[in-house]
Amino acid sequence: MPASAIAQSAGRAGESSPLGRRRRRALVGFVVAAVVLVVAAVLSLMVGARTIPPADVLDALLHPTRTDPDTLVVIGSRLPRTLLGLAAGLALGLAGTVMQGLSRNPLADPGILGVNVGASLAVVVAIAFFGVTSASGYVWFAFAGAALAAGLVYAVSSVGREGATPIKLALAGAAVSAALGSLITAVMLVSRVSLDTMRFWQVGSLAGRGFGVLWQVLPTLAVGAVLALALGRILNGLALGDDVARGLGQRVGRARVLSAVAIVLLCGSATAAVGPIAFVGLVVPHAARWIVGADYRRILAFSAVFAPTLLLVCDVIGRVIAPPGELQVGVVMAFVGAPIFIALVRRRKLVSL
Repeated sequence: MPASAIAQSAGRAGESSPLGRRRRRALVGFVVAAVVLVVAAVLSLMVGARTIPPADVLDALLHPTRTDPDTLVVIGSRLPRTLLGLAAGLALGLAGTVMQGLSRNPLADPGILGVNVGASLAVVVAIAFFGVTSASGYVWFAFAGAALAAGLVYAVSSVGREGATPIKLALAGAAVSAALGSLITAVMLVSRVSLDTMRFWQVGSLAGRGFGVLWQVLPTLAVGAVLALALGRILNGLALGDDVARGLGQRVGRARVLSAVAIVLLCGSATAAVGPIAFVGLVVPHAARWIVGADYRRILAFSAVFAPTLLLVCDVIGRVIAPPGELQVGVVMAFVGAPIFIALVRRRKLVSL
């Protein structure tokens, strides 16, 4: 048989193998996710109290004028809202993926495990008692609150012989979230002057944020995103267990510290910018595993594309579902994520881990 025929036969065999099918599925998934992300971004610029045609949106972006009403809406309101949705979605999706890989817990999520609530409490305290009003001022409070809440949840779930099992982590996260949520309510009742500001921020929203908020959190968010995307190989090792990871030459302690730093940077930045938004970090990694497989390098890359898409789509739905007003993206995301979380908890193989 000629060498070319042998090569063609081997190529067809490779493409028909399970590995080849997974690679094709992952590639198609990335392409579809990227296309949907572009569509979601365009809809975010078009849709609102007044729908602006795509040609007018493009003209406003390329030839902005201060007197044109379309330019004022697109550049002044919808563009920063869209960019902030892209950044916050990326941060929450990567944080959830890293958290699930680090804890080997398919139910892990920055919102469910109390990380977002801890950051929220710290920000609410900063607004109420320290007079902080800008994202650059309370972003450090958000980092501290996220780190303390994560440590508290892990400490509570580690009590007992079994250690921090997935169910214990979820229960501890729910308990800590409830406790911290009650503290947030207490602070809001005490500080009536800041009540409206905190209530608007706490619900989780992309509206009302300008470019200033994005630029203030972008440096820390970018550092956290780069660090998270570099953790793919490490998370693959940790997924096999600490002993196997050590046998492969990984420094498990350092890997956990790097992962924790990435989670705190991402959650702190996103929460400081848009408020606490739950379920993004839970839903996205599961969708990524279903499409691209179990390799965390691919899961992280897909999550970085799919999470902003999900957040922008929920934001657009919130704008049109209750005219002439709108639902905040945190509320819409809760309606989407809560049934998925219940379905995941009911799956026996996840509960029995």
